[in-house]
Amino acid sequence: MTTPLSPRMPLAAAHSHQFGTANPMAEKNTLRATLITLVMMVVEITGGYWLNSMALLADGWHMSSHALALGMAVIAYTMARRLASDARFTFGTWKIEILGSFSSALLLCGVALLMFVQSVERLFTPQPIHYDEAIAIAALGLLVNLLCAWLLKDADHGHDHHHHHHGHGHAHGHAHDNDHRDMNLRAAYVHVMADAATSVLAIVALLGGKLWGAQWLDPMMGIVGAVLVSVWAWGLLRQSGRVLLDAEMDAPVVQEVRDVIRVDFPQAEIIDLHVWRVSKDNYACIVALSSPTPLAAEAVRRALSIHEELVHVTVEVQATSGMPMALA
Repeated sequence: MTTPLSPRMPLAAAHSHQFGTANPMAEKNTLRATLITLVMMVVEITGGYWLNSMALLADGWHMSSHALALGMAVIAYTMARRLASDARFTFGTWKIEILGSFSSALLLCGVALLMFVQSVERLFTPQPIHYDEAIAIAALGLLVNLLCAWLLKDADHGHDHHHHHHGHGHAHGHAHDNDHRDMNLRAAYVHVMADAATSVLAIVALLGGKLWGAQWLDPMMGIVGAVLVSVWAWGLLRQSGRVLLDAEMDAPVVQEVRDVIRVDFPQAEIIDLHVWRVSKDNYACIVALSSPTPLAAEAVRRALSIHEELVHVTVEVQATSGMPMALA
């Protein structure tokens, strides 16, 4: 029998597989930021082509990467909310967000390659740039980025943050704080701030070309922008792919499970252990133990409850002879 971990959970919620907490303000402000970013992205990309500014064009494409990230976050919020009661999702709907991130990262790799090729071509075949107009658009893009960052930061502050302290008198004496903030929202905030930095690069390049005639700075900043997008896309691919493949067995919580078993049940041996993430901060766990003496699986489950990030735990206990003794 598999049950959520917390003994305080009411019976009616005993088999709920929605492990994340809703953040309506985050959904609303992320949608606003997405719409604003999309409008500014179109302005910058159009302006970059029209004004022959690769720095401005790179900033627009870089902004597109964050528009994708914000859009995926909005879709994830919406689908997770609408499909919350759908029994087909065994461990909730959180991985919809991760799948969206992986897909957007693949698209961004193509965007980065296009930016790089166009910037290199412009580096060897420079064309006249309308600096005043390009600088004005880049400055507007910077203001838009700062506005979106403020919206996301305000939504993050508006969400109820829960901090859990796990302290107990067991021999393993493990204590730590879990920050249950909306990591998706915080990631979007970081992306927007990174886009603001790209806008600053574009402004610097355009000012350098206007004031000192360093026209090469514009396509060079386009190349820098392409590198930034590709680095961000590769990091997102690795991070989202890791979650999609359930490559979580090096997470700190895995060692915490081993420590509880080792200290509280020294006679038992872990013969099988699986831990995977079911939300931003929560994990599910299946542990199989071998014990030469009678051991209640429920006792193991209660001992593991000290770690609140473990929200769905299955425990199987076998006698040393191999015959199952308990399952909880």
